[in-house]
Amino acid sequence: MDSKKFVKDLRHYIPLVSIVLVALVGFILFSYDRAFQTFLVIAVAAAYVAWGIVHHHIHKDLHLSVIIEYVVIATLGLVIVFSLLFRA
Repeated sequence: MDSKKFVKDLRHYIPLVSIVLVALVGFILFSYDRAFQTFLVIAVAAAYVAWGIVHHHIHKDLHLSVIIEYVVIATLGLVIVFSLLFRA
């Protein structure tokens, strides 16, 4: 693997990993506040979709199918977390 390509791609993934890590820490720190956790999960899902759109736009391979894929994966994540968060 070309080291320049690896470093270039790494710059794109650091913000995504940072968003997820900060959200995970917030989710744990605010475990007593389900409303905040709900907002946090929705915000992370939206940030994931936005990051995917920007990432693919930069790489000039943004298509409707890519956007749909990011929305579907974010929705799946929301369903999984909400099913755990709001279980009876």
